[in-house]
Amino acid sequence: MTHPFHDTEQTETPPAQVRDLMTPAPLAISPETSVHAAYRLMQEQRLSHLPVCEDGRPVGLLSERDLLLVLRSPATSLAAHEVHSLLERLTVAEIMTRFPVTIGPDQTVTEAASRMLTHHVQALPVTEHRRLVGLLTRTHLLYAFLRSQAAQPLAA
Repeated sequence: MTHPFHDTEQTETPPAQVRDLMTPAPLAISPETSVHAAYRLMQEQRLSHLPVCEDGRPVGLLSERDLLLVLRSPATSLAAHEVHSLLERLTVAEIMTRFPVTIGPDQTVTEAASRMLTHHVQALPVTEHRRLVGLLTRTHLLYAFLRSQAAQPLAA
């Protein structure tokens, strides 16, 4: 008896790994960096997150949100030059998120998304042997989602 359909070996593509999406060797700053310098760097490089490292190991993560909490508000009574002076003296260590949630480069993108949702974060420093090797952001995951959807055949 012949069968019109042959059993074919299913070839599933393995789940994408963090290393496939992350920004490798991201810019990082030290905890002693002034908030003003970090702000300028983030503006110039169009970054939403900056890993904070000591000896190549992440000790914190600085986000746009962290900066917004200390930047000048219209409600402040300080003059612009006073705010500038204050931001020059204030260090990243004083406003960064300490002990950031990290992920390894060999973890799946699904695991990364799960960690981001569980811990309510928008970026994960990627570490290997406790050293910073990359940065994975929510934007990376959104691009991966869009690419996966474009590869899907349209439903009839």
